[in-house]
Amino acid sequence: MVSSAPIAWLLDSDPALRWQVERDLLGEPAAVWQATRARIATEGFGARLLALQDPDGQWAGGAFFPADFDFHGPEAAEGAGQPWTATTWTLNSLREWGLRSTVLRERRTAELLAENSRWEYENLPYWGGEVDCCINAWTVANGQWLGADITGIVDWFLEHRLPDGGWNCEWVEGSTRSSFHSTLNSLKGLLAHEFATGGTEATRAARCSGEEYLLRRGLFRRLSTGEPVAPWVDQFAYPFRWSYTVLNAAEYFRQAALLDGTPPDPRMADAIELIRAARQPDGTWLQARPHPGRVWFEVDAPAGEPSKWLTLFGTRVLNWWDSQA
Repeated sequence: MVSSAPIAWLLDSDPALRWQVERDLLGEPAAVWQATRARIATEGFGARLLALQDPDGQWAGGAFFPADFDFHGPEAAEGAGQPWTATTWTLNSLREWGLRSTVLRERRTAELLAENSRWEYENLPYWGGEVDCCINAWTVANGQWLGADITGIVDWFLEHRLPDGGWNCEWVEGSTRSSFHSTLNSLKGLLAHEFATGGTEATRAARCSGEEYLLRRGLFRRLSTGEPVAPWVDQFAYPFRWSYTVLNAAEYFRQAALLDGTPPDPRMADAIELIRAARQPDGTWLQARPHPGRVWFEVDAPAGEPSKWLTLFGTRVLNWWDSQA
């Protein structure tokens, strides 16, 4: 069953989005959506990003920040956001859009990054990760996708899980309480690893504990008071980047349920209703304010306008939830 989404409008999209509409909303035969997915490498958003790759395997000359980023300049000022053009962010986009990993493997991207890319934090080697949970999670997912050895970072997550079950990038400042943002991003990395390898008993236990951290809070509530943790829980904007929303979290749980073969957890019910409440009468979701900062090019609607990406995610999550009701 497909919810009331404007399908023709969604299909009139970049291949990176269109193939997911064909597969997940229309249930087209694999030959149809796979043919559309293959076009990501040669058309539209994917092809544009591929053309911007540096000879050394990086994008914008840096691991997490572009080489010309001034950490003391106006671009680093509070509220300015951050640039989204460097290697990690670009790999995240290509992977999430569904680019076949063979395209970058043929370019020896993993090997080139091992040789040439270092984290801005203490000049650490790219595939060894660093100290930030979110950065390490993306490196696990991207490394798994490209065939790099990221086993050390996977073990890092087991060692840095906090007593309440999740993760927090501010552990280096002494935080012992998990973060919604850090926990969700960490879970995405572990899920990508498990999809590819099956995981281990230890990694599956870590993923389960992180999921419990979010589910005990209904995906958006404080455990202490039951109140929403912050206004951002239902402020949906694409690209998601690093930020937590109930839509971003529900999409993770949808993917995890596909891997695990389990129905949706009923503790998500109130979060799902937040997603449903944001759907417009025409079946679309509106773009909130996207994260500020330098981008290669825009991939979605301006703030306040209907977003094809959010409409895909929202419709897909509600279809999954409603089909199990």
